[in-house]
Amino acid sequence: MDAFPEAWRYMAELFGGQIWLLLLLIVFAITLVVDVVFRIAIGGVDHYLNKHQKRFAGSITKSLKAPVSFYIWLSGLTLAIITMMNHFRVLLELKPYITEFKSTLGVIAVAWFSVRWVRHIEIHLKRLEHKDSRWDSVTVEAGAKVFKLTVFVVTGLFVLSELGVNLAGLIAFGGVGAMAVGFAAKDVIGNVLGGLMLYWDKPFSTGDWIRSPDKEIEGTVESIGWRLTIVRTFDKRPLYIPNGIFSTISIENPSRMTNRRIKQVIGLRYGDIDKVAAVTSDIREMLKNHPEIDQNQTTFVNFVAYNNSTLDIMIYTFTKTTVWVHYQEVQEDVLLKVAEVVASHGAEMAFPTRTLYVEDSVMLESPGQVEMPTSK
Repeated sequence: MDAFPEAWRYMAELFGGQIWLLLLLIVFAITLVVDVVFRIAIGGVDHYLNKHQKRFAGSITKSLKAPVSFYIWLSGLTLAIITMMNHFRVLLELKPYITEFKSTLGVIAVAWFSVRWVRHIEIHLKRLEHKDSRWDSVTVEAGAKVFKLTVFVVTGLFVLSELGVNLAGLIAFGGVGAMAVGFAAKDVIGNVLGGLMLYWDKPFSTGDWIRSPDKEIEGTVESIGWRLTIVRTFDKRPLYIPNGIFSTISIENPSRMTNRRIKQVIGLRYGDIDKVAAVTSDIREMLKNHPEIDQNQTTFVNFVAYNNSTLDIMIYTFTKTTVWVHYQEVQEDVLLKVAEVVASHGAEMAFPTRTLYVEDSVMLESPGQVEMPTSK
């Protein structure tokens, strides 16, 4: 103002002597310019980092944009309020509180940046999972949640401290309160601890097919939360399972199987007893040459039992694939080839039969041949 008195006088006259309105306009104009310059600069840096595949540094620029812009406008608004208070000489005693409030919101802006940055890092590391086996999506998600929780707790404590709350007394009271809350919410706490165990032990991951022999649980894992795990059943119903249950039941994870098993029993007729050895030998040779059968796993074909109507042959082997649909196709092909082997030896598959033996001494008489007793 002192450097440009003529310009200031001209602008004051332009606003009809309303100096406070001119001051507001100047403050908000400066805030707008600073925000626009910051956004242009951060956008240029972000474009450069993306162009050179600097994903980690790019996550920082993406996370900074909104929190810093918020703080710029917060500073402009605070300056405008203090300027009005100084101009009109009113509520001057509130200036320290306004400054403290600005500092508190500044801490919240920092927490906002931290949470955004962790989310971007989490997304980036999950993408790396397909290229680098060291990055596990469940571990990354658990680490991100722990970090976010830490940020929320630290931010909350700082805000309470800025508001004049005695943290020592709060912590002491929290120790007693935690016991009462823990007793009242033991199921919730058990579910949260169960979620931590899932993140730590990793019996399954998102996308895995799981099932439990102890409960009616079977489907694909959609998400693993702090308290609940969502499983989508094969008839497309969502199943919400409290995490505490997983500590009391056994879980089977078929998604991590290395092979799928074919275990079938076929039955030949008793009349083909002389052909059983040749049939089992040819089936064994067929499996040995099948491109979809894993030769490193146990494979056997043996005559195992004299059944009521069949001569039972067990076929036991493992496929290379673990994909359910492909496995069904391989099993179908194996069973059809088994039928060809049986037919090539002139044998047949058995089905339940019953043979009735009638002795030659039994004579069946017609009703007309029955001798009637004579009357006296």
